[in-house]
Amino acid sequence: MSPHERAKKVGETMFAVDTASKDTLGMELLSCEPGRASIRMAVQPLHLNGHQICHGGFIFTLADSTFAFACNSHNKNAVAAGCSIEFLRPAHAGDVLTCEGVEQTLSGRHGIYDMRVSNQRGEVVALFRGKSAQIPGTVFPEEGQP
Repeated sequence: MSPHERAKKVGETMFAVDTASKDTLGMELLSCEPGRASIRMAVQPLHLNGHQICHGGFIFTLADSTFAFACNSHNKNAVAAGCSIEFLRPAHAGDVLTCEGVEQTLSGRHGIYDMRVSNQRGEVVALFRGKSAQIPGTVFPEEGQP
């Protein structure tokens, strides 16, 4: 299985059971490639806070979900070990946010990943950096892997 085929299967396998991202927040997995992922979410009225802008927690969740797909794309179970986010501009109802995540480094059990959340106009809404830690297991069984 090629790295691209593996990452695509990881994305399909994880997204099929990702109730939080898919069903609760209405996210759409656009791509899962080796060390990369992209997810889209339309901002709906239920995402708005008291200022009538998208609650930062939903933007964070979009970035965190993208991070999860990027850091699991090699079919080695990985979880967040830490992360930070910078909110740069508000998102409003009707905006369509796309998060693109890219692996910066993967060394041993730890990786560093950068997420960029942009709106439909290409304006950067937030930047997120996550550190992953590999844990035992795989997303799907593969020959030659425990």
